Amino acid sequence: MTPTPKTPGWFLLTRHWVSLLGVALILTAAISSLFVSTNEVRGHAGNPYSGILLLLLPAVLLLGLALVPLGVYLSKREIRNDLLAQTFDRKAALRRVILFLGLTTFVNVLLGTQLTIRAVKHMETPQFCGATCHSMKPEFTAYQNSPHSRVECVECHVAPGAVGWIESKTNGMRQLMETLSNSATKPIPSALESDRLVPARETCENCHWPDKFNGVRLRVFPKYADDEGNTRSDTILLMMVGGNKMAGIHGAHLGPGIQIRYTAADRARQMIGSVEYRNAVTGESRTFTGPAPSGTSPEAGFNFEMQCVDCHNRPTHAFELPERAMDKSMAGGDIPVTLPFVKKKGLELLKAGYGSSEEAAAKIPGELTGFYQQNFPEIFARRAQDIGQAGKAVLAIYERNVFPDLKVTWGTYPNNLGHMDSPGCFRCHDGSHTSADGKTISQDCNACHQPLAMEETAPEILKTLGIADRISEAQRR
Repeated sequence: MTPTPKTPGWFLLTRHWVSLLGVALILTAAISSLFVSTNEVRGHAGNPYSGILLLLLPAVLLLGLALVPLGVYLSKREIRNDLLAQTFDRKAALRRVILFLGLTTFVNVLLGTQLTIRAVKHMETPQFCGATCHSMKPEFTAYQNSPHSRVECVECHVAPGAVGWIESKTNGMRQLMETLSNSATKPIPSALESDRLVPARETCENCHWPDKFNGVRLRVFPKYADDEGNTRSDTILLMMVGGNKMAGIHGAHLGPGIQIRYTAADRARQMIGSVEYRNAVTGESRTFTGPAPSGTSPEAGFNFEMQCVDCHNRPTHAFELPERAMDKSMAGGDIPVTLPFVKKKGLELLKAGYGSSEEAAAKIPGELTGFYQQNFPEIFARRAQDIGQAGKAVLAIYERNVFPDLKVTWGTYPNNLGHMDSPGCFRCHDGSHTSADGKTISQDCNACHQPLAMEETAPEILKTLGIADRISEAQRR
């Protein structure tokens, strides 16, 4: 009996197309994992969706490993016949193996560098997070108009380390399924409300130092009346930011040894029940209890330790109220202040109900133009361009704050910083949170800011600061 020649292993792998496919899949999984994992293994976790690729690659590898022996089994009879007939050409088979492995590797490297890396990088961009996949148009629009518009989403929404990496992948896949099935909640709940908030010490504090001494900051808040001349008044405050051992806002809440815990009756943290204050430096410890919603106790609800985002809850995705937005656009020159009643008419158009963004886009500029055509024909004849600019600016305010299809309207997302647009500070500093010994959480305005002018027309302090003439010149344009 003629002995069967010994078959080289590499020949078995390339004899049948099924084995070839298995080898190709193994190489694809191995090479792709190098590109993806290299991009992922770093101090701060990458975007949630790139993890989907890492989860798929093991499946590709296992499939390849299963196809190789299947191909060998399917071609065993053909292999045996070739070997017995001594038609097996080792050199030709070896050249075929080398060519196959070379081409497969080249294709995978090409795909990995030009597609995989670029795809992963694209999934880290705000455009992907806000527009392509999440369809989070309100958040993306607010992000583009924020102080953090040059910071990638993952820097704030993904915690560093293994735990943050795993949580981000889990959330990313859940969000992907919600997007594909169109089952996402409308309006999308804030990170605070949905318990998806990454602690500030793991994200914000990578750049911001909460107990750093920041001293005092000057803030000017312009306001325009709804009279014919859009009369301007200014509120000017010295904000006692403080920090470190100095009291002020940051020092009183985040200074050395200070820990504040509180209960909230709602997930949005707008109704604060009890506040527990501890100061390890002075040994002071008090619990302040406030009025509770009907049928509940102040201690009931959700418990939290105070952090930066309890006040700075919209550091990037901030939405404006119509009055403040109009004042800001008028002060910035986007809306000509010298157009009569532009503040009053602009607010009227912003607060009108529109069924869709398209309807608002069709009506707001046209109705503002019609207002001046009908009531101020001479001004319209001379300043049609300014009126058109004002119409576009009013529409822009609406389009970055109201999204009817996603059920986002004025005030959907309250801003807790300050107390001018929403309760904010007054959630705790309302004079109603009292301790057992009769002390209350301070409501002293001067503890946080010193007023230099309160809604004054042409306040003297602006002249002292040397900016009064600049403001007047800007308003005349």
